[in-house]
Amino acid sequence: MSYSVGQVAGFAGVTVRTLHHYDDIGLLVPSERSHAGHRRYGDADLDRLQQILFYRELGFPLDEVATLLDDPDVDPRAHLRRQHELLTARIEKLRKMAAAVEHAMEAREMGINLTPEERFEVFGDKDPEQYAEEAERRWGGTEAYAESQRRAAGYTKDDWKRMQAEVAAWSERYDAVMAAGEPPTAEAAMDLAEEHRQHICGWFYECPYEVHQGLGEMYVADERFKAFYDSMRPGLAEHLKEAIAANAARHTAS
Repeated sequence: MSYSVGQVAGFAGVTVRTLHHYDDIGLLVPSERSHAGHRRYGDADLDRLQQILFYRELGFPLDEVATLLDDPDVDPRAHLRRQHELLTARIEKLRKMAAAVEHAMEAREMGINLTPEERFEVFGDKDPEQYAEEAERRWGGTEAYAESQRRAAGYTKDDWKRMQAEVAAWSERYDAVMAAGEPPTAEAAMDLAEEHRQHICGWFYECPYEVHQGLGEMYVADERFKAFYDSMRPGLAEHLKEAIAANAARHTAS
């Protein structure tokens, strides 16, 4: 039995566009094509997609996933054993991540009290609905999501503009830190990581250090969130992740 790209997207909880991308880069090439040239996926393709999504959830970049899966010396069962070990080690962190509302999710709420024209005036060229489905799927039932929705419902256009200005000023200062060659463990970088955490606490929901570290991991693991931060400066997502970890460590130790 084979399945269409739309069916597979529904099974796996990914977008059709993602499957097209995986095909384009050779990561998941469907084993069949219909007479009309449409992609058709078999059971072996679904197995491979499951492995890809496991590794992606664990934060592996796509090129490394391809290398791992295409290694002829690795038994498929070895992948499952390795993934089980990694998932077991990270399960507590993933639970905390699921309880947090990632910064990009805030984009969705930016349209709550605004007209369509005001929405894009406030948010620039980033569509607030881009993350809506993902936000609802990941965090719709969490206390953090509910708290964020409650706060955002009362924000005015001026509030959103002030928030945007804070983010812009922060990104400029972080860009300057990276331009100066400061490592993530530098005091300036850690201070900006702490400011990032306080921004979330002030505008959306309480964000303890452990949750903040989970967000940092997500900024690198998820391509959309990584692109959001790397648009400020290439490599900023990874630098910020490390700065968040260093900041959490210094506060835990103090």
